[in-house]
Amino acid sequence: MKLPRLYPIVDTGILQARGMNVAAAAAAFLDGGASILQFRHKGHWSRAVFDDAKQIARLCAEAGAQFIVNDRADFALLLDAGLHIGQDDLPPRDARKLLGSSHPLGYSSHNPGQLCAAGGEPVDYVALGPIFATASKRNPDPVVGVEEVRRCRSLLEKPLVAIGGITLENAVDVLRAGADSIAVIGGLLAESTTAQTLRQRMEQWQQLVKTA
Repeated sequence: MKLPRLYPIVDTGILQARGMNVAAAAAAFLDGGASILQFRHKGHWSRAVFDDAKQIARLCAEAGAQFIVNDRADFALLLDAGLHIGQDDLPPRDARKLLGSSHPLGYSSHNPGQLCAAGGEPVDYVALGPIFATASKRNPDPVVGVEEVRRCRSLLEKPLVAIGGITLENAVDVLRAGADSIAVIGGLLAESTTAQTLRQRMEQWQQLVKTA
């Protein structure tokens, strides 16, 4: 799988706290040049949440962008989307049985042992993190650091996605350490959260990753 250098994650909880509609945020990111979007919802999947995800799936299809659902294989199937799973979610081989071969499957790792094990699973890419301290998880795993990205790159043949605390200020270091792509959540948000500022921030990110 060929991943774009930037992997934006639309986190419903963070956007809700900012008073921003999740579908409007996704539209702004796509307008700013995003070619992949992950929908991350850690709470109950109500009908309203599913409707938001369905709208974002449609926006991604219209923009020619890949749509990924976090954690939930059932909703990924309903939305004809790719899936990203963590260490405590459905095992990768079971997830692959559900998804089939036509949709991308990503898998999170938090240390070299998990990363090496993930390399033998039927997944398309492996995420490693948190690279830096992050506020997007309630109980984050220990920080990995940029040097671990460099070391782990040689342990994995599949695309490596770095995640966790990545900002405009440190992203280039992570990419130059060997990450194929960087997943960003909080770093996508400007101080003022509007459709215009989100689009502008995405355009900033797109320019930045071109230099790495």
